[in-house]
Amino acid sequence: MLDSSEPPLQDALLFVVEIGNTTASFAVFKGDECLEVLKVPSIMISGYADVTAQVVPILKKYPAMVDAALCSVVPSVGSTVINFLRDRLTGQVLEVTSRVQLPFMLRYDSPESFGADRIALCAQSSRLYPEEPVIALDIGTAITVDVLGSDRVYLGGLILPGLDLMAKALNEHTARLPLVSMDFPDTLIGFSTSECIRNGIIWGCVSGLEGLLVKIKTVLQEEHNAENIHVLATGGNAPLIAGMLASSPVLDELAVLRGTRYLFTLNANASR
Repeated sequence: MLDSSEPPLQDALLFVVEIGNTTASFAVFKGDECLEVLKVPSIMISGYADVTAQVVPILKKYPAMVDAALCSVVPSVGSTVINFLRDRLTGQVLEVTSRVQLPFMLRYDSPESFGADRIALCAQSSRLYPEEPVIALDIGTAITVDVLGSDRVYLGGLILPGLDLMAKALNEHTARLPLVSMDFPDTLIGFSTSECIRNGIIWGCVSGLEGLLVKIKTVLQEEHNAENIHVLATGGNAPLIAGMLASSPVLDELAVLRGTRYLFTLNANASR
C-alpha cells in the first residue's frame, strides 16, 4: 500500500479512459482538474478503428499529452484501447488492475476479480477521506457497494443488479411487461403498468440501499469504532438515486476517472 499524499506529477496532462459496460468515457486531466470528457456508448468502440475515431481528435487537440491511464471492466474493449494507447503515446500508460500499487489495503479472496472501476473508486475514496471510513456506491449497470475503514483497509462490499438490468430482466422474462426507461417517479405508488415497474425498481433500489447503508454504518460503528462515516456515489444512475437517499451522499460523476488519474500519479512516481 502506497502513501496517499499527492505526488509531484499532479500538474501534468493525462489522458484517462474509463470503459464501462454501458458507457465509455474519454477524459483529459491537468492535475486534478478535468478539462473535458467525451462519453459514448461502449458498443461504439468494439474495434481498433472505432477507438481511433474517438481518440485521435482528442490527442490532436492536446499534442503535449503523452501519458494515459485506462480503467476497463470490458476485457475485449480494454485490450483494444490499451494497445492503441501504447501505439500512439510516447509516455507511460497505466492499466488499472489489482496488481498496481494502491493507496489502500485490498483484502479480497480473488483480487484479480475485483473490478478496475471498484479499485479506482476506492482509490479516490481513500484520497478524499484518508483517515475516515467511506462507503463507496457505484450506481451503474451493476450497483456496487465498497467499504474502506479509517485505516485505509478494504472491509468488503456488495454487488446488486442496476436499474436498467432490473427493467430489462422484467421485460425479457415475462410475457407482457414492457421495457421501461428509468427517470424520477412522480409518486410512490404507480397507476399504470409502466409506472408500477418504474416506481417499483427505483423506490426498491432506494429503500434497499438506505437499508444497507444503515446496516453497514452500524457494523463500522460497533466493530471498528468508526466515526464520521462518509458516503460517496458515482455511476450513470447516481444522479437519479443519490438525491433520493436519506444519507445524502457526496455525488461525483467523475469519481472513477479521478481515481484512475490518482492511481496513475501514484504509480508513475513510485516507478521513478
